[in-house]
Amino acid sequence: MITALKLFLIVIHTFICSIFAMIFAVIDRSYTVYFKISKIFSGGVLLISGIKLDITGLENIDKSKTYVFVSNHSSQYDIVVLQKTIPNRMAMIFKKELAKIPFFGWQLAMGPYVMIDRGNYEKAMRSIEEAKEKMKKKSISIVVFAEGTRSKTGDIQPFKRGAFRLATQVGYPIIPTTVIGSNKIMPKGTYKLRRGTIKVHFDKPIQSEGIKTRQEEIDLMNRVRDIIVNNNLI
Repeated sequence: MITALKLFLIVIHTFICSIFAMIFAVIDRSYTVYFKISKIFSGGVLLISGIKLDITGLENIDKSKTYVFVSNHSSQYDIVVLQKTIPNRMAMIFKKELAKIPFFGWQLAMGPYVMIDRGNYEKAMRSIEEAKEKMKKKSISIVVFAEGTRSKTGDIQPFKRGAFRLATQVGYPIIPTTVIGSNKIMPKGTYKLRRGTIKVHFDKPIQSEGIKTRQEEIDLMNRVRDIIVNNNLI
């Protein structure tokens, strides 16, 4: 009963925030108000859910700079957690299926977020080009879940190269971002909510500028994954 009430309140909160996000995504193309609404949205979801945050590594982030945040992914809560904790103007690369969700998905598509078709290579590459343009023109950092989909167990899955291709093409530093404990709050495949604390750690930036070859890109990917795996074991 408690979980059902929480989910109901989250749906109402999401609906209200999505309406305002769509309005301001149209009238404010700087997305300044949109980003403020995303903070209100994520903070509200966490408050209703009874989830606390333990954040470390913020000293590694310069709020005035643009980054590629590369994160692990094991719960739907990872999105709101990173919306709340990342201090920079940020957008996420999200799968096109989410855009079909009424109001919430619509505002994602209308805002600064970048939709990707994981089943179509050419369209996926166009999405990376779109992300590059937004990073450069709007000074927006991009968040990428490098596993491509949520882990069922919380263990780190193999990374996909898309995030690192984006980072090396734009030349912005990568921030390895580790989310710990979100799979226990709401595991993949269930809507059962549990109270608890989600930990987020931001590592020191890793430079991606100057990486040219496929092997260098793969080495960078493995380096970032190793950092996140090690953090996840602590």
